[in-house]
Amino acid sequence: MALNGRRRRQLLETAGPLLIEGEVVELPTLANVGSVSVRKQILTTAVVGVLSAGTVIGTVRPRQMYILLTDQRLLFFDAATASGKPGKLLMNLPRPYVSAAEPKKGLLGLALVTHLSVVEQETGLKLSFPPATRAEGRTLTEALPVTR
Repeated sequence: MALNGRRRRQLLETAGPLLIEGEVVELPTLANVGSVSVRKQILTTAVVGVLSAGTVIGTVRPRQMYILLTDQRLLFFDAATASGKPGKLLMNLPRPYVSAAEPKKGLLGLALVTHLSVVEQETGLKLSFPPATRAEGRTLTEALPVTR
């Protein structure tokens, strides 16, 4: 699902009331956030296959979120809504506390994958940008300090 002009506008409308006075939006985009272990993928496929007598194949994937990069924060909004419109605010990360790993090619070289590190957090946050938002993903990682 590409972030077209209408979705960009909807994201900016959703985020508008949450912005701090003088806060500037630098980049709206879309990414899959998080990761799903191979074990969980296999287990889900097996359970769904058994319950449906092999007629349905079930898969799991990371959660899709709209991301809004501002000069002060990263805001993550639910993208898994029935209408496709940006949903509720899921995460609010102060930009000075976030850094990004060097982006790498994802599955089959189509996606762009990076990991965000947040100060005082042990585990990072995996972002996978689909082909339609890959360039925006690169722009996002270049706007953040590099994780060391």
